[in-house]
Amino acid sequence: MSEIAKETEDPKDLEELESRVNALEESLSSYEIERMLGGENDQNNAIIYINAGAGGTEAQDWAEMLLRMYLKWAERKGLETQVVDMLQGEEAGIKNVTFLLKGPYAYGYFKCEVGIHRLVRVSPFDANNRRHTSFASVYAYPELAEDIPVDIREEDLRVDTFRSSGPGGQHVNRTESAIRITHLPTGIVVQCQNERSQHKNRAIAMAILKSRIYELEKKKQEEKMNTLNKEKKDISWGSQIRSYTLHPYKLIKDHRTKTELHNAEAVLDGDIDPFIKACLLFLTFEQKSDN
Repeated sequence: MSEIAKETEDPKDLEELESRVNALEESLSSYEIERMLGGENDQNNAIIYINAGAGGTEAQDWAEMLLRMYLKWAERKGLETQVVDMLQGEEAGIKNVTFLLKGPYAYGYFKCEVGIHRLVRVSPFDANNRRHTSFASVYAYPELAEDIPVDIREEDLRVDTFRSSGPGGQHVNRTESAIRITHLPTGIVVQCQNERSQHKNRAIAMAILKSRIYELEKKKQEEKMNTLNKEKKDISWGSQIRSYTLHPYKLIKDHRTKTELHNAEAVLDGDIDPFIKACLLFLTFEQKSDN
């Protein structure tokens, strides 16, 4: 294509050349990232939780902005999303949301987003146009295959049903199809109200519960096996993973990898692959250093 474009100098040939180069670059980047995804559950689907931090409407609006960013990113990656539970804010935004991320390496990609996300901006809810700082937390668990054994006894579960509801308390349906399951030994609570069928909501809630219990037990084992190594990682990563500054300047900075991007609009529209790639490189280097 390059040779043809040089000979013809046709604008259409140049456009096609540019398009092919961009497509090749994107494919190579995806391949490079996938080569770094060798974790036990990296190929699995993911279960994502976003929770607004303290700060009322400000934090709830930020949580909804993060949800939009991740849904846009998933669409770019060709990953399927399904919101299974959402609690709306009183004035704007969301208090929390749970959604499923489905597709190849969904968990492997998204594990790099786990942590506290910080937003600095002039508040659209402040009549005095003051600058506000908001926080939201993001968690991810791998969705487990059905053949992975996790011991969940029926007597350890409390199952509650309720009517699904949307913003303003409007009933989505007239039957108690929504499910809330409490695992009494661990105190883990999951719920699903996305489907009209109580049976489907229970199946999704049980899958989420299974993943969370598995992840909890896995963490306990890791802590017992290597407490010193865990402390080292906690100190080096910290809890606040990324800052999104929209005022007085625009800068998105990842505090783990020191990656910085100034195109805040593109990032909030889902262009977060540079952060994910840098994070995976960082993790790969850390693992080699530990070994």
